[in-house]
Amino acid sequence: MLPIKIIGTGVYAPGEPINNEELKNLANIDFDSEKTEFGLGITQRHIAHLRGIDETTADFATKAALNAIINANISPDDVNMFIVATDTPEFISPATALVVQGRIQKKETWASSFDVSASCASFTIALDNAVRVMATDPTIKYAVIIGVYNMPAYVRKGDAFGYSIFADGAGAFVLERKEDDQSKYINGQLLTDGTQWDYVGVYAGGTRNPITEKVLKEETYGLLNIQPLPSDRNVRLWPMVIEKLLQKANSDISEIDHFIFTQINRSVIKKVMAAIDQPLEKTSFVMDRYGYTGSGCVPMAFYHAVKENKIKRGDKIVFVASGAGLAVGSNLFIY
Repeated sequence: MLPIKIIGTGVYAPGEPINNEELKNLANIDFDSEKTEFGLGITQRHIAHLRGIDETTADFATKAALNAIINANISPDDVNMFIVATDTPEFISPATALVVQGRIQKKETWASSFDVSASCASFTIALDNAVRVMATDPTIKYAVIIGVYNMPAYVRKGDAFGYSIFADGAGAFVLERKEDDQSKYINGQLLTDGTQWDYVGVYAGGTRNPITEKVLKEETYGLLNIQPLPSDRNVRLWPMVIEKLLQKANSDISEIDHFIFTQINRSVIKKVMAAIDQPLEKTSFVMDRYGYTGSGCVPMAFYHAVKENKIKRGDKIVFVASGAGLAVGSNLFIY
């Protein structure tokens, strides 16, 4: 176990929520509202540019981080490490975490700042790496980890699939290295399959496929759904990852008080909870209020579970997140 404690949480989503019917008008699209609402569980979301709000990834991340810092009751200058977990960065370079650090601390400091990009698993992987760095470097007392998503910025005009699912938002944790406390990080388990890189993603703008007039004309920029993801992917993966994580930690599933999963599909989460023989009361859903916020959804779901007293100090928590690529991250800790 590693002596790292979550001492603050914060969320941010831009503007007033947009329900399914309003989205059709704002984005000039059509989609199956009933399937989106009763299958995926998405009834509303926040999308900055559809509300005319001039905010992007770094804005969302900064505001969520500041909310978490206030919640933790520390000074912004106390933070020794900033990690932004996202696959929708403010820029290709420099790192979004550098921008966030500059906005929060406003000067040169003895802090490290870097991004973790592993599609929608980015936050769980960033959390696992952050606690291990903190555990081995006693000079890092406080860290801010931010999961943030701005995929609607990459959704092309008229893309009903993209607009109906993906949304803007951010969730942040403040971590403290704290000995002699019941809160501990127990372990993490990662899984990768890079042969699945060509399913869904943003493929233009990097070194392989720079933005050119040809790319714009052919509309091969932005979010592309190249081939359908296997329909049973998360139903197969998540129970397997949980089993591996608990074996690694020498823990039993009966000890877990709450599970938080990637918030993309309510019906999938229900199937997974049935597969691991756990009651639905042990999980949370926030896609109904936020849509799918990628790397931001796990900390956002955790924030609300704590606020709603579904998660209490001393509870054992499991996070599982998966994303295109394929990347899966999981965490086991005592809150």
